[in-house]
Order: sequence, then structure tokens, then C-alpha cells
Amino acid sequence: MNRIMHLLLSISCLLLIPALCLAQAAPEQGGHDVQIWAGGGHSVSGGRGDTGAFNAGLRYGWILTGPHLPGFLRGRFEYAVDAVPVFLVFQPANTAYGVGFDPLGLKWNFERHGRLSPYLELTGGIIRTNQNVPTGTNSVNFMDQAALGTHILGAKCNWSLELRYMHISNAGLANLNPGVNTVQVRMGIGRFFSRHQR
Repeated sequence: MNRIMHLLLSISCLLLIPALCLAQAAPEQGGHDVQIWAGGGHSVSGGRGDTGAFNAGLRYGWILTGPHLPGFLRGRFEYAVDAVPVFLVFQPANTAYGVGFDPLGLKWNFERHGRLSPYLELTGGIIRTNQNVPTGTNSVNFMDQAALGTHILGAKCNWSLELRYMHISNAGLANLNPGVNTVQVRMGIGRFFSRHQR
């Protein structure tokens, strides 16, 4: 399991290098963010341990505002949704396969610095799996997430690299609700479309 995660992270880092050489427009008011992404990580304290997760999905975002706030906080607000057709949870008893949907993606795109466009994100959604997650609980769970990352702007597309905390819980749908907390590394490739490109 750990070897696979290290291999995925190494390949991801190698794929990022070409994107550092080119520049694309950053998020702007009225624009859209389209992305495919994948990420994975391992459990941390505060829930069931010895659990890993891998997920991949599609994102569509709307950049709703122009620049706001002063200094280093200056940025634009984006609302996004994620479809998650691949969600795997590696538990000691089994591997659960599932799908998810994040209808609430609140993203603050900080001002661009050269080729880097950093962001902070809060996301909420639901996941349905073929096995109970965690084992002995429920197959329907909710996900709340927080992420800190950056877009690396390229000429035709941009890459994103982020550190994400994800909490998976059934919110009391089952009598037992220990939850799973993971820290994940997520990478994506996408494009910002300005209002003039549509």
C-alpha cells in the first residue's frame, strides 16, 4: 500500500515539471474551472486507523467574484461541484468501492504569483460504497474536507497540487459512528476558461 502511494506521488511530481515552464490565465470573475483529479492518503488520529483512501473525479467551478480583501488575503471566490466516480477505501477487513458527489465546494483563489495560483477550499458531499465504511457501520457516508493547494499555470492547461484533510462519517445514520479521517495528496489537470472564451 505504501509503495503504491509513493510511486503515485513520484509520478505526479514528474508530470508537474513541464507545467512550470508555461503560463496560462489565472481565475477571473465570470470564468469557469474544469478539472479532472485524483488523490489518495492514509488515516490519521480521530477515527478508525489503518485505513487508506483513493479517489478520482471531475470538477466544474464558477468564479463568482473579482478580487477582494487586502494584502496576502486578496483573491476571488469560486463555487464548485465534484463528481467522484472512483472512490476506494482500503480497510483491514476489506476494500470498499464507491461513488461520491460533492455539491458544496467553497474555494478561495488567492492572487496569482507568477505561475502559481494558490487556493484554500472547504468541500462537503456524500459517498455510497459497496461495503460499510468503517467496517460494521454504514455504506452511506458524508464527507467534509479542507484543502490547501496551488494551481501551476501552463499554456494550455494548469496542474493543481494540494494537501487535503477528509473526514468520512455516517452522521448518525447507524448506531456506530467512529468515522475515518485521512490526509491526502491530490493532483489535478484542468483549465480556467475566461468569460471571453466561452
